[in-house]
Amino acid sequence: MAEAAARRRGRGGGGAARRAERSAVRIETAKYIERNIPNFEVLTEEALDIIEANAETVLEEIGVNFVDNPAALERWREAGADVDGERVRLPRGLARKLCATAPKEFTQHARNPEKSVVIGGRNLVLAPVYGPPFVRDASGGRRYATMEDFNKFVKLGYMSKWLHHSGGTVCEPTDVPVNKRHLDMLHAHMTLSDKPFMGSVTDPSRAQDSVDMCGILFGKEFVQDNTVMTSLININSPMTFDDVMMGALEVYARNNQACIVSPFIVGGAMAPVSVAGTLTQVLAEVLAGIAYSQIIRPGAPVIFGAFVSSIDMNSGAPTFGTPEASMVTYGAGQLARRLGLPFRSAGSFCGSKLPDAQAAYETANSLNMGLLAGVNFMLHSCGWLEGGLVADFEKFVMDADQLGALHGLAKGVSVDEEAQAMDAIREVGPGGHYLGCAHTQANFKSAFWKSDLLDYKPFETWEEEGARDTRMLACERVEYLLANYQQPMLDPAISEALKAYIDEKKASMPDAFM
Repeated sequence: MAEAAARRRGRGGGGAARRAERSAVRIETAKYIERNIPNFEVLTEEALDIIEANAETVLEEIGVNFVDNPAALERWREAGADVDGERVRLPRGLARKLCATAPKEFTQHARNPEKSVVIGGRNLVLAPVYGPPFVRDASGGRRYATMEDFNKFVKLGYMSKWLHHSGGTVCEPTDVPVNKRHLDMLHAHMTLSDKPFMGSVTDPSRAQDSVDMCGILFGKEFVQDNTVMTSLININSPMTFDDVMMGALEVYARNNQACIVSPFIVGGAMAPVSVAGTLTQVLAEVLAGIAYSQIIRPGAPVIFGAFVSSIDMNSGAPTFGTPEASMVTYGAGQLARRLGLPFRSAGSFCGSKLPDAQAAYETANSLNMGLLAGVNFMLHSCGWLEGGLVADFEKFVMDADQLGALHGLAKGVSVDEEAQAMDAIREVGPGGHYLGCAHTQANFKSAFWKSDLLDYKPFETWEEEGARDTRMLACERVEYLLANYQQPMLDPAISEALKAYIDEKKASMPDAFM
């Protein structure tokens, strides 16, 4: 009897241990996605040739504007371009020749080396929403973002398993002066998370602050020899490169830091309504921007960017998750691969005001399109709402959960001996079931992707637990992640040095809110 009691205690202890394991908070970050599925390609070789030839014609005959940047105009002149006022026309082949020095892939180092990412090749790195001035949650509704909101998003990103990157301006903290908020945002990414992050681009001096702060975090020599930041350099489509964005690009390229050179396309407003016409303009703009980065520093890491939406011709509002935007994204991926450059596009795009059915449909279309298009760096992969005006807390965790499905899809189909499961088929035979067979017992923990958010319980259980919809479940998930957040360790000397740098910078200038 004593032995039987001991066995029962042993079984009970094992069950308790398993329950504890299931309920324990684990701060995990999945490795960036390595695709084992083919890219979806919509353009024939003939179509690609036509678009590439037309883009060269745009650069040669129409040209691009480099606004308020005399130094850039002189650099272009020395590189062999025809410069007329602020208009730069590039002889056929010049941009492509300059782009040839850009790396096909590069590593962005995180302060936790285990979370560094490789951007390019068949990889996909997922980063959160970027730039909204507003935030929304179920309890407070829509409001201007604050620094407290920003910190919460960074913590949620750090706690989200399927998110590889901390991002940049996850929301715009409007309670901090414009000329100083970049310091606080960078500090949050550097201290509240240990994932890779993005630098500031709203002024060249702020880009330099980003480089200087990284010098404190990683070491100055390491920063010059390695890429530790990615930055978003938007082109003012159609075909205009302003001094602010190009000034930031110059800082980052000079210091070996990565730039996403990305046209901002709303089809029908900033680009033609046709897919081929839009792709022609996108390619011309990207070629000019990346070529300029290579004039600054040959070999500087860059990403071929394509932010694409169409327009509602009735309201003028951008639309998302549409077939036309998907076609442009698929085509842009093909063009990027032909150039041998990493590709940025897609995200959790939607035009909905709430995390509702519209948001879910449009987001699912956009995320899956990005996976199939061969995107290497997906900004806005979680939290996007209302055409990018709003970062939503509940949608952040909804989207972050669904990013796990992208990881599962990207694995493809294994046909090794274990996956063939012939032993299981033999063991079960006709009329049996697989729940207890050896193959299921050996593989059930890892066989299926499992949502940490969605409800699959029977109706009766769901009703007894409050009949919670997905937004209510997401509210609870937000609270759970923030309550269990654990700040990653940072060397106290580095922490003090960062604080001293920020204090000195803030003290050197008056507050500015414009």
